[in-house]
Amino acid sequence: MNQDKLETISNLFEGKEIRSIWNSEKEDYYFSVVDVIGVLTDNDYAKARNYWKWLKSKLSDEGSELVSNTNQLKMKAQDGKLRETDTLDTKGIFRLIESIPSPKAEPFKLWLANLGSERIDEIFDPEIAIGRAINYYRKRGYSDKWIEASLKGILNRNKLADIWKEGGITENYEYGILTNEIYKEWSGMKASEYKAYKGIRKESLRDNMSDIEIALTDLGEIATRELVKKHRPYGLEQNKKIAKMGGNTAKIARKDLESKLGESVITSANTLNYKYIEEERELDDSKKV
Repeated sequence: MNQDKLETISNLFEGKEIRSIWNSEKEDYYFSVVDVIGVLTDNDYAKARNYWKWLKSKLSDEGSELVSNTNQLKMKAQDGKLRETDTLDTKGIFRLIESIPSPKAEPFKLWLANLGSERIDEIFDPEIAIGRAINYYRKRGYSDKWIEASLKGILNRNKLADIWKEGGITENYEYGILTNEIYKEWSGMKASEYKAYKGIRKESLRDNMSDIEIALTDLGEIATRELVKKHRPYGLEQNKKIAKMGGNTAKIARKDLESKLGESVITSANTLNYKYIEEERELDDSKKV
């Protein structure tokens, strides 16, 4: 299965995340087996993984095809890395539920049955998808003010990408270079460096920003967009100069605010509920010194 054609989706059941991937060609989900088992058995990840290991052996001995029907797809693990994960499609998950005695089986079946139709409905009515995204962030504790700013930022980002395209920017790496010019100018860091400062890797940088950081990011991008519309640069080098000018607008605003606050508005805080293994090891090593 070519995962490049699949879309990672975050679904919640009773506030617990079920890692899943949407296959638009088959119009079906592939769910993390361990996550589903964790919900049905009320176990943590480690215990759910051991349960699945035992259940796989049991099902194989019984000649069940369920184990052979699993697909290994890359999903974000607890340490933040993408790892091969046993998944089953919706039909497979229904069969899995029958193998696990649980009082949550019936409500989970109802939840599962609704997901596929909801996802298809989103294709025809994108507003449904926006509503789902809002609920997703609310359940994770983000304020409505933060969510509103984030959604507006995505819209503004798309507008900037469109106008860059008119200026001869067509390659993904070029968009990345120009984005970094904006970030470097106002924050002093490229996007990758900003992520490292916050202790994140593949996670969304915006999802781990404060309200002020998002506002400054938006200001830099909006200023760049307006400057591009005014000066009409063409090609990467000309657009880099304009991107730096746009980032400088946000830099001026940042410095002015920091002078009044008496502290930096750039924070290393993130919203992760896990730590990377390497970081924990570094912390342990530092304690030994």
